[in-house]
Amino acid sequence: MQLTPISRTRLAAALAERIATTEPPAGPWWRVAVDGAPAAGTADLADALAQALPALGRPVLRVRAAGFWRPASLRLEYGHEDVDAYYQLWLDTGALRREVLDRLGPGGDGRALPSLRDPATDRSTRAEYVELPPGGVLVLDGPLLLGQGLPLDLTVHLRLTPAALERRTDPAERWTLPAYARYEREVLPEESADVVVRADDPRHPAWSGGPAG
Repeated sequence: MQLTPISRTRLAAALAERIATTEPPAGPWWRVAVDGAPAAGTADLADALAQALPALGRPVLRVRAAGFWRPASLRLEYGHEDVDAYYQLWLDTGALRREVLDRLGPGGDGRALPSLRDPATDRSTRAEYVELPPGGVLVLDGPLLLGQGLPLDLTVHLRLTPAALERRTDPAERWTLPAYARYEREVLPEESADVVVRADDPRHPAWSGGPAG
């Protein structure tokens, strides 16, 4: 895969331009996911993309996958550091589809739930539905999003080498590293994502989108 150097600022702008100048492939809305370990800076890129799109005429709904984690009683049933549970059980894909992705897909009503549960308090956020106008963009970020059958229109995978991932992951979260190794083996995110970003050095990323001006 050919990767081209690009600044972080220009990366968000180039992704926004790609979305703004193209019609959604599956319906009135774009459903965009920025996938990768938190250490790769997925939230930062998703935030920058969400900030760039309105100026290009695309309203945005920003959603974090952590807002759709299952209750702690289910996530942590096998312990606080169970790798298999983190890989397979933490994200409530059914709720994410039902309350967000399907509502912004073909035949959807455009009214999506920004969050379901606060990951810190494990309580309902009591968020109200938000109506995203046709042509609007859902910007979702989180880890391990690919390979779960989620209906997405554009996927961006932030790649870290195993060494960079270990170096940049908080020591308290390093128990999750085997889950990312499994993800690389089983899902092959570099092959399945629409856009791949090499993020080993956050100051000097490179992407598969080609020259971006």
